[in-house]
Amino acid sequence: MAMIEARGHKAVCRAILFDKDGTLLNFMGLWGSWAAAITGLMERKLTDLGSPGGLNKAELLGLHTDEENRVIGYDKTGPVAMGTEEEIISLLASTLYAAGLPWNEAITVVRELNAKAMTDLKQRREAIPLPRLREFLQGCREAGLKLAVVTSDSTSGAQEHLEWMGIRDAFASVVGRDRVPRGKPGPDMALLACHELGILPSETVVIGDSNADMQMGKRAGVALNIGLAEEHGEDQQGASYLQDADVIIAGYGELTIHL
Repeated sequence: MAMIEARGHKAVCRAILFDKDGTLLNFMGLWGSWAAAITGLMERKLTDLGSPGGLNKAELLGLHTDEENRVIGYDKTGPVAMGTEEEIISLLASTLYAAGLPWNEAITVVRELNAKAMTDLKQRREAIPLPRLREFLQGCREAGLKLAVVTSDSTSGAQEHLEWMGIRDAFASVVGRDRVPRGKPGPDMALLACHELGILPSETVVIGDSNADMQMGKRAGVALNIGLAEEHGEDQQGASYLQDADVIIAGYGELTIHL
């Protein structure tokens, strides 16, 4: 057993469950280029359909754009941050349906466009680990902690991104949305990961960057839910979206493992 300490909050545990995007890796470093690619393809398709409305990236997907409509960030409470691939596809298809395409054709077109954007993403391999993550994972290994990934991404996609970062072997279990009946904020991912690790949820800590991660942990009955809000630094006032977190940190340097 080991003890995890974060800003005065402590929990004895045998395992840690990590979200992936925004928790293990830099979200915009990986998904920023994908978002730019898929929305660009969608805008061209809407133009071909003669749609006067275009694509509202902020309202539809929760993307932040600059004055030139380039993707520069995302809403931590939005679809891109927490949605599954199929949910994003459905949202994008709704704009093509509104532009006159039958729903079945709209879904097919978006899946084809997404496949192009994903091919581009795989060529770039821009999965960048968050600062001090590798050191923290090494500390977990030395403490004998079991580690798992629980993500709204597909299991195969998650494993691929972990391979790109060279940290796949650190995780004994990888649970994607495709492996459970209910995704976050339901407890299914956490419960399955705990089962595969051979531990109880009460012996587990969850680390994630969205409130869906925190709600998943609470519903599963884990010992501690740690919210990660890297962009807010020492001032956590802007991280109010992590309302179900037991404690909020700005990075892995604020976590201590006690044997």
